[in-house]
Amino acid sequence: MAEEDILKTDLLIVGAGPAGASLACFLASHGRTGIIIARDPWSAETPRAHITNMAGLECLRDIGLEGKCLALATEGKNMAHTRWCHTMAGEEYARIYSWGNDPKRKGEYDAASPCNHVDLPQTELEPILTRHAAHNGWKLVFNTEFVHCERPSPDVIISEVHDRVSNRSYKIQSRFLFGCDGARSQVVRDLDIPLIKKPGQGLALNILARADMSHLMQYRTGNLHWAFLPEKEHPIWGWAAVVRMVRPWYEWMFIFLPQPGADVTLDSMNASHDEYMARVKELIGDDSIDVEILDISKWWINEIVAERYTDGNVFCLGDAVHRHPPFNGLGSNTCIQDAFNLAWKISYVMSGKAGPSLLSSFSLERQPVGVDVITRANQGLRDHTPWMETIGMLEPSVEKRCEILAEFEDPGEKGRRRREEFQRNIEITSSEFHGLGVEMNQRYQSAAVYVDDEKVPPPPVPADPVKEYQIGTYPGKRLPHAWLNSREPGKQFSTIDLAGHGRFCLITGPSGAEAWKKAAAVVSETVGVEIKAYSIGWKQDCEDVYFDWARRREVEEDGCVLVRPDRFVAWRAMKMIEDREGRLEKVMRSVLALDELGVPRNSITVPEPIQNGQNRHGLV
Repeated sequence: MAEEDILKTDLLIVGAGPAGASLACFLASHGRTGIIIARDPWSAETPRAHITNMAGLECLRDIGLEGKCLALATEGKNMAHTRWCHTMAGEEYARIYSWGNDPKRKGEYDAASPCNHVDLPQTELEPILTRHAAHNGWKLVFNTEFVHCERPSPDVIISEVHDRVSNRSYKIQSRFLFGCDGARSQVVRDLDIPLIKKPGQGLALNILARADMSHLMQYRTGNLHWAFLPEKEHPIWGWAAVVRMVRPWYEWMFIFLPQPGADVTLDSMNASHDEYMARVKELIGDDSIDVEILDISKWWINEIVAERYTDGNVFCLGDAVHRHPPFNGLGSNTCIQDAFNLAWKISYVMSGKAGPSLLSSFSLERQPVGVDVITRANQGLRDHTPWMETIGMLEPSVEKRCEILAEFEDPGEKGRRRREEFQRNIEITSSEFHGLGVEMNQRYQSAAVYVDDEKVPPPPVPADPVKEYQIGTYPGKRLPHAWLNSREPGKQFSTIDLAGHGRFCLITGPSGAEAWKKAAAVVSETVGVEIKAYSIGWKQDCEDVYFDWARRREVEEDGCVLVRPDRFVAWRAMKMIEDREGRLEKVMRSVLALDELGVPRNSITVPEPIQNGQNRHGLV
């Protein structure tokens, strides 16, 4: 193939799911464009991931996409409960508040973020992202799969890709390659990135169905419903089901899980359309409801994370490097946060605002998050075993299951023990539905975080790190949210709205406003990186009328908090210091690895970006 036949671009993303498409959107916000290829013919055809949490929405809020997501999402009030029931129409055994709807925990969720949990199926999220990327200069090519890559030099990657429509292959040259191609990632396989694997928990079966259950949900609102019929024999593929709301209240996903310990294979999960339909109707429990099966699919319940996310100028993110069941709703949110962490670093290095070693912080910061996520999601599944045992679901015989269920009605000691045990075991599952800590507690540890000035160790892990969010400004933690106002009448806004938007942000108070703003302006000019400075407090840029920022900032009024473009704290000064400009410059140079460039920032010549030129493949 002649050199002119090789398509050239700076940035090549493999995969157009939540990881790849959001990465393109975040890079576009920095003015960076490139090419996305995707093996599938279009975006997701089935809902797949659906919980969009605060941390994920905060990233999309940064580039103006939160509103579009909320317009298509199901709001939190329809996610009020997770339920346990005989059938959707039948007896209800238990329910638990979910996704921030517990009145006892509302304050914790309000304090954590300006965003709220919503239910946004992947079928709606992906088009929002791909459309935004395309409208901002990215070229999307579907029906095209990554085959392998070669790297003749550190900054040159030659990827062979295959057009599944024409059945022809061609090559794309890029400076960076991003493997966002999901759980069967060819990029990860091609690079032979080691995977940490724990034994999986078998196969699961998804049946997407249309069934109007609005009359059943009027007093039983919730987006997850465990339904089981102990008195019925069940097929091997249809032991128990989580009935998940896709659209209230007419579209549902029936997620059938394998019975623990069962030897389940792909073949054993196969059944006829009529058999699938019969089981779905049994679990609905109302013969008057018309049911239409829209899709049937199978998936493996994995517990896998990559040992590292990078290999030179190749970066892998999303499900390519962390694979787990959907419990806790962490999947697409983690993908989006991977991308948000990486995008600003790529842009800064490409523009010469940072040294290349900044990119090594991506794997150092996000791989431990991946470990936590796959561990929690799988534990979320295992947390359901105790209540299943208590109510008899794990018993193989109908007679034994019915005998155990009958004990719940016993007014004596046997029934009391059974009921109390069931209550305790249902409460164990609350970590799945109120995992505010696992969603928000990340603390990054890398050279892109400056901790040399810290006089005390980082705060201890909360007593319940899954449920409890530890708010603070220790370097490496996310910037705390606090509602702010302008002195004149106007809409309130969050501290996180001050940060982000592709730039560093410095926040101080009335006593430090003049000095720190001057230091930020000088250092911005010196290192060639924008540091937007704000003062919060009495008659300052922003009014802290609730005093929430004063309670959460952990620094004195004349100190400061320096925030990275991804809204994580890079450094803080607990109080006013004398050499503000010198210290701030040292911090910025350290965080951005500027000293490795070897020359003053303002003398750097940045290479021109490769244009995505049209060639015989019809790409512009």
